[in-house]
Amino acid sequence: MSEKTIPYKIYLEESEMPKAWYNVRADMKNKPAPLLDPKTHQPMTEKDLAPVFCDELIRQELDDKTAYIEIPEEIRNFYKMYRPSPLVRAYCLEEKLQTPAKIYYKFEGNNTSGSHKLNSAIAQAYYAKQQGLTGVTTETGAGQWGTALSMACSYFGLDCKVYMVKCSYEQKPFRREVMRTYGASVTPSPSLETEVGKKILAQFPGTTGSLGCAISEAVEKASATEGYRYVLGSVLNQVMLHQSVIGLETKIAMDKYDIKPDVIIGCAGGGSNLGGLISPFVGEMLRGENDYKIIAVEPASCPSLTRGKYAYDYCDTGMVCPLSKMYTLGSGYIPAPNHAGGLRYHGMNSTLSQLYEDGYMSAVSLPQTDVFEAAETFARVEGILPAPESSHAIKVAIDEAMKCKETGEEKTILFGLTGTGYFDMYAYEKFHNGVMENYVPTEEEIQKALAKLPQID
Repeated sequence: MSEKTIPYKIYLEESEMPKAWYNVRADMKNKPAPLLDPKTHQPMTEKDLAPVFCDELIRQELDDKTAYIEIPEEIRNFYKMYRPSPLVRAYCLEEKLQTPAKIYYKFEGNNTSGSHKLNSAIAQAYYAKQQGLTGVTTETGAGQWGTALSMACSYFGLDCKVYMVKCSYEQKPFRREVMRTYGASVTPSPSLETEVGKKILAQFPGTTGSLGCAISEAVEKASATEGYRYVLGSVLNQVMLHQSVIGLETKIAMDKYDIKPDVIIGCAGGGSNLGGLISPFVGEMLRGENDYKIIAVEPASCPSLTRGKYAYDYCDTGMVCPLSKMYTLGSGYIPAPNHAGGLRYHGMNSTLSQLYEDGYMSAVSLPQTDVFEAAETFARVEGILPAPESSHAIKVAIDEAMKCKETGEEKTILFGLTGTGYFDMYAYEKFHNGVMENYVPTEEEIQKALAKLPQID
């Protein structure tokens, strides 16, 4: 098909939207290691997980054999409010860079929550409602997940309790207020509301918090409150499953116009966005049908893939959650309060960790000033103010495009634009005022946290 016939924005018809999520674990020869009980170190069963998670979500979490899981009609109808999301050809960015590369991005910011998080939030709220629960608890970093979940809970009439990482709670008050507008209660974490919060504050006085801290508090609150369960916005395989709608739509749109990406790039914190984007493409790699260069991009202040260890670790700072085998910096590692709050998690999704270990993708880490320079370039030529998290992928997409300029190669580059940055102006202000700092942990800091990993036989 002629390049001139490819539109600036590619939208799917409603009839072309995915009717099932794709579970990449089904095609993996080396399955991700099972979750372990933090006390017995034995694989966790549905019964073990039932006090914390919703029943259907537990089944999805443990299922590594079913390739496609049907999306319930009520969820598909909700998706239609903001999906399909556009696959955009970045013609203006290509012109700015004077590169022969073709650059595409999948834009997930066309909803009130401003990010991809709503794809899983509505699914998790749906299953909680189907189970007859009163409400759910959760954590949020930058606030995108908390915003999305508050919207989803409002839609289904569920109560929503959000523990927001303290530095983000203070940096992003407007996102906090959106959550409250949708009826959620929002507590800065660590807090004095929970026993684990009190313990963390006693151990780390004045801490700005982390996703690991907030997870611990949300889990404790759910376990102690009748009719509540805990839901998570990233890290778990059930979340990556729901987010596969991103990659499925992208692949359908690209196939429709005979486009094959050479390089696929996604920002990486806990792994929901990266995993959602790459899943169907990795599936082709696993089945020997195609090959792609996949790059995970993480902040230099929280480099779990590039500097972490592949081992079993607690999913939370309070050490009350299951043990997951993943690339980790140690559950006690508390990242510097950088502005990419949604990427400040000590570990990586177990499926993505296994794929990284097996060589299906590479990873790079970036200082935040480089990321914001790329964000500004993108905003000025593409007309979208990107979230700090998304801007990690933008920076590497620009780098890959510039390599094409040097070599003359006409590669096709795809990256995920996870959301907008309109609630992140505090961060942009710091960047523009020249006071944004690039914190990179020392090897001693990382090794100190890794030394406390649980000993698994």
